[in-house]
Amino acid sequence: MVNKLSEMDFNQDISKDDLFKVLKEEARSIHIQDIMKGSNFLKEDVKFLPTWEREDIIARFTKALFVRIKDIKDDRSHYSGYVDSDKLKNFLNIQNDSIQNSQSLDEKCFYRIARVVSTYTAFVKEEPIHPVGTRFPGGFTLQLVDGVYLCPVKDKQKDTPSALCRFCVSVQDKSVD
Repeated sequence: MVNKLSEMDFNQDISKDDLFKVLKEEARSIHIQDIMKGSNFLKEDVKFLPTWEREDIIARFTKALFVRIKDIKDDRSHYSGYVDSDKLKNFLNIQNDSIQNSQSLDEKCFYRIARVVSTYTAFVKEEPIHPVGTRFPGGFTLQLVDGVYLCPVKDKQKDTPSALCRFCVSVQDKSVD
C-alpha cells in the first residue's frame, strides 16, 4: 500500500478512499511543533496587513489547519468514488513546488500541512479549500448558499499559476465584482 502522496501512481484510477488513507498517514506525521512552525510562517507572511486583518487571518488559519489535521486523523469514514488523477497530479505539483521553494523550515511546514489539508478538503470531502467564513480583501467572505459554495475571489485567482482556486469546488460569487 502507498503511504505517501509522493508514492502515488497517477496513471491509474485513484479511489477517494485510497487517497484518504494516504492523507491519514501523512497527517499522522504532522505534529504540534509542525503546526506551530506553520503558524510562525503565517504570522511572518501577514505582518504587513492591518492589525485586525492580520490577527483574524492568523487565528482563523491556525485553527483551520490544526482542526483539519485532527479531523483527518480522527475521521473513520469511508469515501466512495474516484478522484480525477490528472487534476490531483497537477494540484499536488503546485503544492510540491511551494514546499520545494520554501525559504525556511517554518514555511516548509506550513505548505506541507496545507498540502494534506487542502487535498483532503478538495478531493476527498469535495469542499472548498478555504473554510466557509474565510474573509478575503474587501471584507467579502466565502459562503455556503443553498448548497453552493460562493467565493468572492475565485475568478480573480483561477489563472494565477500558484493559486489552487481552479481546483476548488466553489464558484464565483456573482454579487462581488
